[in-house]
Amino acid sequence: MSEDQKALQTGQHKEVSVKEATVDAILHKVQQFEARGELDLPANYSAANALKSAWLILQGVVDKNSKPALQVCTRPSIANSLLDMVLQGLNPAKKQGYFIAYGNTLVFQRSYFGTMAVTKQVIDGVDDIYATVVYEGDEFEYQIVRGRKTVTKHVQKLSNVDDKKIVAAYCQIVFTDGREITDIMTMAQVRKSWMKSKMNPNGENSTHSQFGEEMVRKTIINRTCKDLINSSDDKNLLNKNVKDAFIRSDEQLPELLAEQEIEQNANQQLIDVEPPEKPVNGDAHAHGPTVDLPKEVEATHNDAAQGTVAGPGF
Repeated sequence: MSEDQKALQTGQHKEVSVKEATVDAILHKVQQFEARGELDLPANYSAANALKSAWLILQGVVDKNSKPALQVCTRPSIANSLLDMVLQGLNPAKKQGYFIAYGNTLVFQRSYFGTMAVTKQVIDGVDDIYATVVYEGDEFEYQIVRGRKTVTKHVQKLSNVDDKKIVAAYCQIVFTDGREITDIMTMAQVRKSWMKSKMNPNGENSTHSQFGEEMVRKTIINRTCKDLINSSDDKNLLNKNVKDAFIRSDEQLPELLAEQEIEQNANQQLIDVEPPEKPVNGDAHAHGPTVDLPKEVEATHNDAAQGTVAGPGF
């Protein structure tokens, strides 16, 4: 066997070892939470299957420079992004979230499907979640009683349906006991929310422009569900770690975006802000549970950075 073949075989073995070590560490952490009564994952959720799906998807994730995320991101951030996914009971194969590389940090970003799934898990009695768009010309009425909004009338004609004529949207969270929580956003409020996006929402070919209705529905669902989860108490301790992972994943994203923007502009102009505190050892999860990785995982990551491990990482 040639030296190249031996090196390739050794590299592949290291990849498998790192993958198995990381997955085992995450599953062990989840089992600890469950054993202590601090986590109650959905009955039909398999953490192992979700991690397998995530691993396959991660093979194709690249950073802004088209480099494989599994090669440029730190092992702690990779492991903890996977942990956040599992704690929330989500699976990227079901379009409940996706992985994004910011510098050397990997994060798991929920989709609005994922946000709805977590809401049903954390908030007792949630039966279903609906989001509806209001177009110019629709007959739409609502009332406010003790600060709570209720839609009393919405009549829509097919001729009104036009992404360029969206005037508002509302989300209804319906409970099994008949209760209902409703939130309403005007299109001006939606666009203001979009301005935080780095995806150029006003661009002619942007996702927001091409799929207006879906993006509006996503925005109102995210706001309504987040407000409900953030205002809930921790009476149900079984779901505390789920809620913590939900909040943490939202909090870290703006910090990473700010850090990335500062880094991009550092050599171009003076910026009158202080950069956010750097994650310790590449760990973006300064608060909440993290995964303690075996030493060989970090050792193999160092090898990969030097080009001695075949493939994009794990």
